[in-house]
Amino acid sequence: MQESSSVGELANQLRRELDRYSPGGKLPSSRSLVERYRVSPVTVSRALGQLAAEGLVVTRPGAGAFRAQPRGTAAPAGDTSWQEVALSADGAADLVPRSVDASGVTVSLAAPPPGVVEFNGGYLHPSLQPERAMAAALSRAGRRPGAWGRPPMEGLPELREWFARSIGGGVTAAGVLIAAGGQSALTTALRALAPPGAPVLVESPTYPGMLAIARAAGLRPVPVPVDADGVRPALLADAFRATGARVFVCQPLFQNPTGAVLAPDRRGEVLRIAREAGAFVIEDDFVRRLVHEDAGPLPSPLAADDPDGVVVHVCSLTKATSPSFRVSALAAHGPVLQRLRAIQIVDTFFVPRPLQEAALELVGSPAWPRHLRAISAELKIRRDTMTAALRLDLPELSLPHIPSGGYHLWLRLPDGTDETALTAAALRAGVAITPGRPYFSAESPAAHLRLSFAAVAGAGEIREGVRRLRAACDESLRGARR
Repeated sequence: MQESSSVGELANQLRRELDRYSPGGKLPSSRSLVERYRVSPVTVSRALGQLAAEGLVVTRPGAGAFRAQPRGTAAPAGDTSWQEVALSADGAADLVPRSVDASGVTVSLAAPPPGVVEFNGGYLHPSLQPERAMAAALSRAGRRPGAWGRPPMEGLPELREWFARSIGGGVTAAGVLIAAGGQSALTTALRALAPPGAPVLVESPTYPGMLAIARAAGLRPVPVPVDADGVRPALLADAFRATGARVFVCQPLFQNPTGAVLAPDRRGEVLRIAREAGAFVIEDDFVRRLVHEDAGPLPSPLAADDPDGVVVHVCSLTKATSPSFRVSALAAHGPVLQRLRAIQIVDTFFVPRPLQEAALELVGSPAWPRHLRAISAELKIRRDTMTAALRLDLPELSLPHIPSGGYHLWLRLPDGTDETALTAAALRAGVAITPGRPYFSAESPAAHLRLSFAAVAGAGEIREGVRRLRAACDESLRGARR
């Protein structure tokens, strides 16, 4: 049984038994709980910590755990309706509404109910995460001299150098800033490069989290269609001319959600078009370290082929490690670097030094290349398993492109399919899926579905999830016929 599941089960059991003890009464010792429930001491500690966080027990070092005193009567709820006026009163002056719809992001962050197959996850399953290597790296990092001191605001020089080498080309450590995850880096880049009310060109479809960032900053996302070879250069040039935009955000490698890789003959075109428009390209290189075993050599980042400072490059360690290992890099050169630096410092000061030190320990350890090889092989197996299961059980779903990197598939649904109804039916059938609509900044040309194969336990769960999705499709189609 997984540790997280054992913790939840033990916490539920202890919660049910609390009535046996009077307020202030002592619970059985940790050793007794280990023996009674046949779980590890870590599981007991975490379960008691969960109850303490809920205010149900009090833990006293060296003494044990005790039932907490009952809470007093809750204070009456206040009247917060005034906030609706305050939050909207000055909205008339905004060229673009700055209210935030986070639904496209939370769908990949929220944990599904127990027993539900997680086809909507945006991170590696715990069994694929390098937990031991990260724990060892964090332990070593904590013992480094000065590890708990204030780091340089731009980031540790050694970590900046490592990111610069991984990007390649003419990128140097001096052009790299360490940021707290890709989402934070993208936020900094958009705020630095476009004023509120400005248009920003985005791929269509694209990552909903980036659309949410843009809209929260008062920017106006303008879609540029993507095909199997990435963004279409002629349409990109048209969009620059029509809007006067000065920013284009793209994912040239294993694009989210289509999985497309920008074709070699388009790479130079994209940079040339942006340069002629006097515009920046924000390159979100988010899954370079989630390449599949059969991918072959990868193209270098656009930033490596950019001598003119057109590209602001974003890359991260998070996708290849853990959602909590939020270490990323912003790379640029020219005057824009100072603006990026200023905005990041104002927003976050710096990334905590222990986390930066842990990142250095991790990527410098023999465990790091082993981990990358292991997930490369496993992601290919999972991709092939899901592809085969979909072709067998759901042949009516169109899969136009099978990516050789990343963690998901992008499917087109039959004409007339109601994405919302199918998503609800899937959840009733025990599988969580991601509808395609949030990936489009304007009207969607068709109904789509994104299925992740990285957040599940393994191949068996993938096949079971597809079987459940078959049942959901049958239910959804029956409803549509009625």
